[in-house]
Amino acid sequence: MQVYIDGDFFPEGEAKISVFDHGLLYGDGIFEGIRFYNDRVFRLENHIDRLYDSAKAILLTIPLTREEMTRAVIDTIAKNDLHDGYVRLIVTRGAGTLGISPYRCEKASVIVIASTITLYPADTYEKGLILATCSTRRPRHDTLSPAVKSLNYLSNIMAKVEAMAAGAEEGVMLNAEGYVAECTGDNIFIVKDGTVFTPTVASGSLYGITRQVVMELVEKTGLPLKEIEMTRYDLYTADELFLTGTAAEVVPVSEYDKRKIGDGKAGPVTKRLMADFRSLVETTGAPIY
Repeated sequence: MQVYIDGDFFPEGEAKISVFDHGLLYGDGIFEGIRFYNDRVFRLENHIDRLYDSAKAILLTIPLTREEMTRAVIDTIAKNDLHDGYVRLIVTRGAGTLGISPYRCEKASVIVIASTITLYPADTYEKGLILATCSTRRPRHDTLSPAVKSLNYLSNIMAKVEAMAAGAEEGVMLNAEGYVAECTGDNIFIVKDGTVFTPTVASGSLYGITRQVVMELVEKTGLPLKEIEMTRYDLYTADELFLTGTAAEVVPVSEYDKRKIGDGKAGPVTKRLMADFRSLVETTGAPIY
């Protein structure tokens, strides 16, 4: 594997950053997870836009233009001769001092890793995930905005630990008011009486790119779609429940907090959206080669 770091490529074993990098010392940086299928990078422009929005929000100057960043992603995939897989695009504040001041970091660093990924076993997309509520909450908007896709993922990790300790595969994170925000790495959708619902971004959910794609697909089906302040009761009583994310794609949920969702397997709306999503990713995107 060849890893891109600040304009050069390094073999995996030689791909290194400074121990004084603020991304390592303080989680001071941002990232994107990006998928590519059949020699095309899916929604690359949207991912690049979100990366630069995150950077602006935390006053991080990215040393590449959008066009240069796009080329770095595509070149890294091509350098590794990959055709289907996953890109982790990282921008750290760069090397600085042991103090927290970001102004002692001379220049941000850009890292691009391209590889393959399988988040869940194939049969999960048939039988569905098991979810559990986590006590760890999503950050409030008056701390670090949950819209920023930052390198500081410790709250998500702790929530994932809780979920796994409860025998679940994913954890549902609530916001400070007790409304459903999202899972530890995915957005949440439910289907109830023929309407599709998802939590508002104000509830603490990420501006998910797969979330937006699925919302577009829902609109094409003609089903009503609503963004709401969602409670655990809404999830417990849903006809269908599914998650969306770049790595997870569209994955059904069969059980939440020991309550069976629907008939305990992927429902008809979820199945249709899974198929529509698969068709879209296989045929659209920025060409690599």
